[in-house]
Amino acid sequence: METGTTGETDRPAWAALPGGLLSLRRLLLVVWTAVLASATALPLGLFAGAGWAAFGAIWLLPLVWGWVLLGRNWRSWRYAERADDLLISRGVLWREETVVPYGRMQLVEVTSGPLERRFGLASVQLHTAAAATDAKIPGLAPDEAQRLRDRLAELGEARSAGL
Repeated sequence: METGTTGETDRPAWAALPGGLLSLRRLLLVVWTAVLASATALPLGLFAGAGWAAFGAIWLLPLVWGWVLLGRNWRSWRYAERADDLLISRGVLWREETVVPYGRMQLVEVTSGPLERRFGLASVQLHTAAAATDAKIPGLAPDEAQRLRDRLAELGEARSAGL
């Protein structure tokens, strides 16, 4: 008795996120680390002495650690458009893969906050009937986000499950 797949499997064509999201998140990490280092070093330097101000450098460790983790996290994000659904994969330690059937999508939004616009980024938010199955693809180029929104809306209408 044979079990499993014997023929060729239909592997999804994964698309990675552009590098702008990584640049944005690393910039935010540097800014917040500088704020925390200043908030630590300044009072220590004023009230305890200049030597104590060096403890502000302790924030370099989270900066280096965060820099590496942000890179790994960014590399883990990817998505794939298949015939009947959209796959979204993310996570380093805890991998998460979301499957959103086109027929279950109710709303597809493209959003872009001030920082995202500054870095030329947009996010695609997918809403389904169940709130727990909403999905988001952050850090796309605006043209790709609009293309994906239009394509997903078109496929969603074509494969509507009649909710």
